[in-house]
Amino acid sequence: MEESQNFGHQHPLVLLNEDQQMMSNQSGVADCWRCGEKVSAPSFSCLECGFYLHKQCAEAPSEINHRFHPDHPLLLLPESPYDCICDFCDGEGKKVVYHCSCGLDFHIKCALFTYNIAEKNLKELQHVALEYPLISTENNAGELENLTKCFVCQEPLAIYTYFSPDCGFNLHKKCVDLPLEINETGLKHPLALQFNSKRLSCEVCQETRRRKFVYCCPPCNSVVHIECVPPPIVEVKCRQHAFTQLRRRAPFICDACGLQGNYLAYICCSCNIIVHEKCISLPRVIKSKWHDHCIFHTYFLREEDFKSWDCLICHYEVNVSHGSYYCSYCNFICHVKCVMKIKGSYFIVSLENEDEKSSDSLALLQEKSLDPITVIERNDAGEATKVKHFQHIHELMLKDKITEYDKCCDGCRLPISGSFYYCSRCDFFLHKACAELPKMKHVWYHPCQIPLILNSYKFLECLICGYLSNGFGYRCDECVRDICFRCVIALSPGALTCQGHDHPLFYYKGYRGQCSACSNNVRGALRCKDCNFVLCHICFSLPTTARHKCDKHVLALTYHEGNNYSECHYCDICEEGRDPNHWFYHCATCDTCAHIDCVLGRYPYIKLGQPMIYKKGNHRHPLAFVKKMYYYPECVKCGEPCQDLALECAESECNYLVHWECII
Repeated sequence: MEESQNFGHQHPLVLLNEDQQMMSNQSGVADCWRCGEKVSAPSFSCLECGFYLHKQCAEAPSEINHRFHPDHPLLLLPESPYDCICDFCDGEGKKVVYHCSCGLDFHIKCALFTYNIAEKNLKELQHVALEYPLISTENNAGELENLTKCFVCQEPLAIYTYFSPDCGFNLHKKCVDLPLEINETGLKHPLALQFNSKRLSCEVCQETRRRKFVYCCPPCNSVVHIECVPPPIVEVKCRQHAFTQLRRRAPFICDACGLQGNYLAYICCSCNIIVHEKCISLPRVIKSKWHDHCIFHTYFLREEDFKSWDCLICHYEVNVSHGSYYCSYCNFICHVKCVMKIKGSYFIVSLENEDEKSSDSLALLQEKSLDPITVIERNDAGEATKVKHFQHIHELMLKDKITEYDKCCDGCRLPISGSFYYCSRCDFFLHKACAELPKMKHVWYHPCQIPLILNSYKFLECLICGYLSNGFGYRCDECVRDICFRCVIALSPGALTCQGHDHPLFYYKGYRGQCSACSNNVRGALRCKDCNFVLCHICFSLPTTARHKCDKHVLALTYHEGNNYSECHYCDICEEGRDPNHWFYHCATCDTCAHIDCVLGRYPYIKLGQPMIYKKGNHRHPLAFVKKMYYYPECVKCGEPCQDLALECAESECNYLVHWECII
């Protein structure tokens, strides 16, 4: 035990080794007064008041001339003047910090650790053990995730890393040995390893990072990330291309992705293309959540190959003289940046450097087993007129027009319109579009990785719109949530048509604004490119016709208030006012006008009666959904009249009737 100076403390301090520290601190838990971390030997201690200092923290100089920040000295402040964030580790600085007048702040240990690296004081790092990336399997998942990143380059730890149990730094050995200056870069001046104190963006990747190290060129006021520093001139062979590195001082447009590149490029002289380094390895074939088929990367497309050049994700034009992803089977095309933006939204089918054995797009389409219908007969035009759907026991026939207004699709639960399939033996109908939806499907807005499975439900609650339904939907077996057919169709990429608007609509997931039909604020909406018309996906999927006991006729969804509809705008059901700019239901014969919610009620997508049977509760017979419109029997549970959705016994001799709310 050795006495020393008190380092600003009012009592004498003694230097303790590990055994002495354990004897002095019987509780086993003590924090260093300067850095705030758990104290470890060697350390200074006050035997009178339990004051502790790491030896390294105690002996820290009051001023550091740091090679990684040569403009100004770093001054040791006894306490942080404000709630600062360390410019090296990104942690909060509440204790003693090193501060620079230009706004940089560092934990005392971060400043000293980086100073030792800058000065090549490897003797000061001898206490840092060389370990494998995963320090201990006893760490929880969050700690392991942090431990697998290098503090300098932020890349995953490779084979070995320097690790300090005192400060928790993870460091590649190669990052400790980084050259302090690089001359052979093709730039005007050498690059020096420094902190990015001016928050400059990288000359190569154009990204801005506040923390960690960068290579700086002070005369040019520019920086390059460590991982973006170009290697020596190399050649990269990839499938039919042999790329050679080219260092440019002028920007270029990458032929693989269509985006601007800076400084470092790779060229294939045989094909006359120039690309980013990262675009050399773009996967040749991927399966994206945005599309049902596999899509292919190409460097250019012929104009006659596609009807539209608009990206099916962002809806802006794709420049086909540069790279894109496309599906030749159904004219799907998108920007490389759009389809690759979210890593979990696509799956690699074939890498760029793999052979061409599966290059035929038809060979990479969905398996035939995913087709929901089996074609029995076709007409002369090749259209399937008689099919068997895997969710119905009978054969279905194709028809173009329906004579009954009250029929709805058993898939989406919307009124039948356009081409549809029907069953001649029972009350079953499917829109042609609903019948052709695949058995398994990825959707871009669902976070789970596995495909959704098509099911016909006796009951589901849609994850997207929140409505209850007993129609068809897609289920995720990972999160056990359902998405109804209406939302699957409304959120599909590409142009959609709506009877309430003359132009095609496209879904913009980043849109923020108001719906033109209901005036609700929306996050993501269907928009028209030609005008300011906007629809939320709820209004897009509204039934075009509906029935209500207030009128004996079918009510039609009406999109604008005509001059002769109503001089005083009110709802004939609730007798309250209506906004003339909102959509509403109207009977042209009786001049009945009503709010959409008043007509549809709380359960607009529940099919009533047979054959959809719902077995629930302790009743011994199956129950069917019903809605009593003109007389209201009492509920067997609560005794109140059943005026809304109810469950009725399917057995004709049984009078069991219960509110839906009373049984869920």
